[in-house]
Amino acid sequence: MEIKSLQKVSMLIAAGMITTASFAQERNKTSIEGTSPLGSTSEYRTWSVGINAGLLNQSNIFGFNRDGFDKLNHNLGYSAYIKKQISPSFGLKAQYMGGKVGGVNENEISALPGTVAEFETEMPWSAALSAEWTMANTNWRFFNSFIKPYVAVGLGGLNFETTTKDVGGNETMHESQTKLYVPVDAGFKFAIAKGINLDLGYQLNWANQDFDGKPGGTFKNDLFSYAHAGLEIALGNGNKPYLGNSNPVATLVDDYTKKYDELKSERDALVASNNELKSQMNTLNDALNDDDGDGVANKFDKCPNTPAGVKVDGSGCPLPEMKNETKVIEKIVVTEEDKKVVNEAIKNLEFDLGKSTIRSTSFSSLDRVATLLIEKNFSLKLAGHTDNTGSMQTNLRLSKERAEAIRAYLVSKGANASRIEATGYGPNQPIATNATAEGRQQNRRVEFTLY
Repeated sequence: MEIKSLQKVSMLIAAGMITTASFAQERNKTSIEGTSPLGSTSEYRTWSVGINAGLLNQSNIFGFNRDGFDKLNHNLGYSAYIKKQISPSFGLKAQYMGGKVGGVNENEISALPGTVAEFETEMPWSAALSAEWTMANTNWRFFNSFIKPYVAVGLGGLNFETTTKDVGGNETMHESQTKLYVPVDAGFKFAIAKGINLDLGYQLNWANQDFDGKPGGTFKNDLFSYAHAGLEIALGNGNKPYLGNSNPVATLVDDYTKKYDELKSERDALVASNNELKSQMNTLNDALNDDDGDGVANKFDKCPNTPAGVKVDGSGCPLPEMKNETKVIEKIVVTEEDKKVVNEAIKNLEFDLGKSTIRSTSFSSLDRVATLLIEKNFSLKLAGHTDNTGSMQTNLRLSKERAEAIRAYLVSKGANASRIEATGYGPNQPIATNATAEGRQQNRRVEFTLY
């Protein structure tokens, strides 16, 4: 009855651990975070420790090599190990195991006195070095699987003290021995958290023939099993993933996906920016079009659809007709005083930030330029310039609009529109470095050229 209860409790504990691992699957990515494709093992934690407990039996679930001890005696076993992960799929571990193994040969009850009918073997300690393969980390189908099958095989030393009973109930204590043994382990590890695995395994151990106190048995070596559950905990920097939970293919896929998403986001942003620039250029072109060809852009033309050949003012409206107009060809001379008027206008010229709106503080000096153009019939070239801050399209538009705004203002004061040329060069003709604020200030300008 006690054996059945122990089995039920063990099954309930294992079911609870598996359920916990299932919920943890959605909360943790234990394989690939913080690593790079084909990166070195320095990006990972490579040492781990494990501790587990379970049932030790002389028998095994496959039913072979029992040597007649078919009645199961379930005893507590315990083990601990430290492991060095060499690669994602291969590691070496040093394991300690202890406990007690016993068995009853019910078929020997009627045999002759002295025949071994029951044994109990204490194992104060055992130590083995095993190689362990984690198969999920070698398969591309398991990109980031939290269930990781494994197998291990090793060689070690087993210390044991055996007590036997014959059919008459007489006990015999055998001397303590230390012999070689071969542990073969298989099971599943569940990555329940970053660097923490739930370990469910089944271990078969081939021991010396003296293990069950029946050296003349049927088999050359005795065999006992260890069904166990426990935890494996990675050692080291908690910010690094554990190498034993890492699939190289998963790292490559994750890196490719991240780079693809980044490039896609950059491309989408460029497409959106390009569409916005196209819209701005279309708006600018619409504003600067001169449908009636009178030299005044639609944006500033207050009298659209002026007939061809009609002279207009700065607002695009026809000028009054001049009777008995006499054309006099004069030699145009630009004096130092004229240049001084223009330089003063350039010096006082200010616009609203990022716009083509002329500030009122500039009006008086521009008025003097307009008077100069009217009185001396000068021609004027306006060249707008900017620094390199912002996009090329925006700077070209702004420099052009500012030159046009000055032209419109001068024409509105009576200057001849046909004698004023407005051009925008953007940041293409700097007169100072754009690396400093002072240099950029010098580059933001409108040049006046009289001729």
